Amino acid sequence: MRGAVCGDRGFHRKFSVKSGPVSHLRGSQWGLMMRTSGNQSPARHGRSRRRARNQALFVAVAVIAVTSASVAAADDGSGPLGVTAVSATTPPSARVGALFAADKAGALSGNHFCTASVVHSAGRNLILTAAHCVSGDRDLVFVPGYRAGKAPYGVWSVRKRFVPGGWSRDQDEDSDLAFAVLDPLKGDDVEDVVGANRFVTGRRTGVTPVTVSGYPDEREVPVSCTNRPSAHSDTQQRIDCPKFTSGTSGSPWVNGRHETVGVLGGHEMGGSTPDTSYSVVFADEAAELYEVAAGAS
Repeated sequence: MRGAVCGDRGFHRKFSVKSGPVSHLRGSQWGLMMRTSGNQSPARHGRSRRRARNQALFVAVAVIAVTSASVAAADDGSGPLGVTAVSATTPPSARVGALFAADKAGALSGNHFCTASVVHSAGRNLILTAAHCVSGDRDLVFVPGYRAGKAPYGVWSVRKRFVPGGWSRDQDEDSDLAFAVLDPLKGDDVEDVVGANRFVTGRRTGVTPVTVSGYPDEREVPVSCTNRPSAHSDTQQRIDCPKFTSGTSGSPWVNGRHETVGVLGGHEMGGSTPDTSYSVVFADEAAELYEVAAGAS
C-alpha cells in the first residue's frame, strides 16, 4: 500500500467531517501500506517488497548515471524513458518532499515514510499525497526538497487532511488520494517558498509522458523517472519505472506543463513490485475533493 482514503464513484457526493465520501482528518492512521516506508511512522509500508508473481517480466533499465535527462523528457517527450535516477536539484524538484511523523522533525535522517508534493491553491498551502499515507491521527510534517537529513526549505506542520470517505469506509483503491493543508512557517506559505504544480483532472492517460518523483525509504535523496503511462482500467493508470520501492507512496505524476495528473497509490496501494506503479485516474471524485480541500486552505 502507499496510503490513501477514498470515496464512492460515479455519484454526486456530499462532504462531511469524518463521515461521508470525504473525511476531514487531523492525524494519520498507521494502516498497512504497500509503498510507505518500513520505518516506524504513520504509514508502515507503502510499497510491498514481495517478489512478483508469475507474470510477464519487465526488462529493468539500469541507472547509468545521476542525470536530469529523465526529468527533461517530460517537458519535450525526448530523452530516455523508463530510467530511474536521482532527481536533479531544480526549482520544480523542491515542490516534491517527504512526509515524517512530527516527533521525528528534529531527527529527519532515515525517518521519512511517504512522499507528497505542493499543488496550487488560493491559500498557497496545499499538498497532495496518497490517502493511505495520512489516514490516521498522528501529527505529521512535510519537508519539501528533503535531501540527506536536511530541510533546505523548512519543516512544515500538517494542519488538516482531506480524504475521500470511500477509503475510510472500504479502502477503495480507486480513491487513494488525499490533500493536506500546511501551517505557515515564519509568516510564509509553502507555495510562496517552493512554488506549486497545478492539480488537474480529466486528462486522458498516456497523452504525454509524466515524471514520477519520490523518496524510496532506503534512499535519503529523491529519485525520478519519466515514462508514458497507460490505462490499467477505467479508474486506474499505470507506469513502468524501476526501483520505486517502499516510501514512494504519494509521489506526484507531473507532465511537461507542470500539471499533476496522478499520484502514486491506487491499485495494490501503488503496486506489488518496484518496477510498475499505479495511480487513480483523476476524475470527478478527485475534483470534488480538491475543491473542498482548497476551499479550506
